[in-house]
Amino acid sequence: MDISFKFDPEILIGADTLSMAGTICSRYGERMMVTADQGMDARTIKRLKDILGDSGIEAIVFDGISEDSSVDMAQNIVELCCAGHCKAMIGFGGPKTQIIARMAAIMAPLRITAFELLDGRTCLNKFLPLISIPTTGIDTFAFTQYFIAADPRDRLVKSVESPDNLYAAMIVDSNLFQSFSGASASISVLGGFCSAVEAYCSTKANFLSDALLERALYFFGKMLKGGPGGINAETYAQAGFLTSLGASVSSPGIGSALSFAVNARYPALKQICGAVIFTAIAERLVSARPEKMSRVASYLGTGKFASVAETANSVAETFSRCMASLNVQPNLKEFSIPLDRLMAAAEAARNLELVSHSPWTVSQEDVFGILKSIL
Repeated sequence: MDISFKFDPEILIGADTLSMAGTICSRYGERMMVTADQGMDARTIKRLKDILGDSGIEAIVFDGISEDSSVDMAQNIVELCCAGHCKAMIGFGGPKTQIIARMAAIMAPLRITAFELLDGRTCLNKFLPLISIPTTGIDTFAFTQYFIAADPRDRLVKSVESPDNLYAAMIVDSNLFQSFSGASASISVLGGFCSAVEAYCSTKANFLSDALLERALYFFGKMLKGGPGGINAETYAQAGFLTSLGASVSSPGIGSALSFAVNARYPALKQICGAVIFTAIAERLVSARPEKMSRVASYLGTGKFASVAETANSVAETFSRCMASLNVQPNLKEFSIPLDRLMAAAEAARNLELVSHSPWTVSQEDVFGILKSIL
């Protein structure tokens, strides 16, 4: 297939890249709307405001977003943004903050509601430039022409259209990943690895996505194997960026969709859910993409077996050992989640268009079997 690849955002990755925020944002106006995490250190927000202020930019800050906030909070941000005549949107925080900032940037010029956007309203290429400053890693959907959001009316996931050039810039400062330690870091790396594998095995994968995702898997594998330096924020930032970029050329699949579906009902479980679901779909990925899963095995350091199939089959066992060594449970049984509380959410996830790019035809029975095995 032909590949048409256009990449507009300016990307900065590395320690202390936040210092460049003023220089980058000054290109888009003198007043910015900053959407931030509720629990973010006040000194970190002040630092961003000071950096922007030194470049002559006034920042209006909304820092009320928590992990269980619903996306209709974007309407509050739009009201502040429009009242303050802000010229651009800054998403400063974790995945939920990035999603809400993305929605607000699309909604603000048209003054539409979050529900209109969730119901399929198109943006007509009118939006505020969005500068993303993630603090816990890069969302898999950061560079795709759509993203996944939970509708607060029924808590089911939906795919939301995103303009091609919505992102003006992304600043990935590994020093901002303050919570990147201990169990949180381990779960993040496991979840990132799973996202990379799924996009790598997608039916949309091509030579470009393979090159990006293989490099991401190399970084994730290095961290999971506990090599020199172990798990560190800078390597994780690079791996996350490569995964997001690779997924935009390829596609996430049913694992990502189900992770969002579970997270819509139980907000604190997304990262761990991705790792747990991977253990349930690894066998299917091996059957559908044995050569690629054999390659994945090499990044986990499983060694070579007599055949490609045996090497590929070693992935699930090795990954489970990685989870055990990092003290991550292989299922969600400790949370006592009733299966019937997730079936409608899982079916909504299965109906997302991205699932059609999974390397096998995902049936209702598949989804039921995956959920049953992890609950």
